[in-house]
Amino acid sequence: MLLKRRLSEIHPVFFYTRVAQLRLKRRLSDILAGVTFAHHRSDELFPVTIKKHQSLLRRKLGDSDPQLQENKVINLAIAAPTIHGLRIGPGETFSLWKCVGPPVTSRGYVEGLQLSRGEVRRGVGGGLCQLANLFYWMALHSPLQVVERHHHSFDPFPDEQRVLPFGSGAGIFYNYVDLRLHNPHDVSFGLEVWLTDQHIKGRLSCEVEWPHSYKVEEREHRFFRLGERTYRTNELWRRTIDRRTGETVSQALLMKNRAEVKYPVAEALLSFGPAD
Repeated sequence: MLLKRRLSEIHPVFFYTRVAQLRLKRRLSDILAGVTFAHHRSDELFPVTIKKHQSLLRRKLGDSDPQLQENKVINLAIAAPTIHGLRIGPGETFSLWKCVGPPVTSRGYVEGLQLSRGEVRRGVGGGLCQLANLFYWMALHSPLQVVERHHHSFDPFPDEQRVLPFGSGAGIFYNYVDLRLHNPHDVSFGLEVWLTDQHIKGRLSCEVEWPHSYKVEEREHRFFRLGERTYRTNELWRRTIDRRTGETVSQALLMKNRAEVKYPVAEALLSFGPAD
């Protein structure tokens, strides 16, 4: 029934009013919380690599307009230099949106794909979630603390050319759906990001040698059908490894993922009923 729907779903004016409220709330909460955000950038890069990663700039995403892939590259090329060379000092917090700023047309941003309100949509600044995905994946392989990360509520596209496990991405929406990483240690870390013709590349570094490395593993992956809907679930675990001996020091469950699948799944891959 219409009365059960949120106002933001009834008419666009309510949606944008709610967005403005949430953005103002985030600005006020940041002021009151007294968080020290990382903002210093340097051309002098740290020597020790904690984690490197790259992902394709263009890959087939269902039947979406290929031009939106090109637009995404434009958006990433604008955003990447705002973060490249950032140093996250002791006690500081990296906020993606504090670095990137508002993705608006006056700054050159164009329409790209956005995952919003349970659907794939077009929106100015679309595609910047690939930047968040990159940093989040590197952070999972580091001693930084992920203090804010939002998962996608649905799985929109098949795994064509996907290299990271399902559920390892990070949703963002200016400015109240953010990716934030905190440095609780007494040494500084660095973030680097740049684009080539085919990839967006990132490097997370440290000013000193770090005693541990980290490996993220997917477990218990499956698709299942519940009524008329199809879902996907898995678990992501992290092993902490002693760099000197190569032995596993500890392992921990990072997250359990569950999302509705928006594309056809072969019957052979399906099980029935909810996950345990």
